[in-house]
Amino acid sequence: MEASIIDLRYKMKDILKALNRKENVKILYHGKEKGIIIPLKERSKKKVMDYHFYGMYKKDNYEQTVAQQIHSLRGGRYNDI
Repeated sequence: MEASIIDLRYKMKDILKALNRKENVKILYHGKEKGIIIPLKERSKKKVMDYHFYGMYKKDNYEQTVAQQIHSLRGGRYNDI
C-alpha cells in the first residue's frame, strides 16, 4: 500500500487495516518515497517448559550445579582447563 502524508493524517484507519493484513505501507511525500512502515512480527508463545535449560535440577541426584553444567556445555571462556 502507498500512503501520502495527508493519508497518514486523515486515513490512518485504512493504514492500520493494511498493517493488520501484514502489508508494508510506503510513505510518499510529493510523490517520492520517503519511508516504509513494516508490520511487527508476532511473538512466539513459547512456554517455559520448552526452553533448553528448563528442569536442569530435575534429576534425583544433584551432581552438578547450574554453573558447572553450563560450563560443560559451552566450555571455558579462554580455553582454561
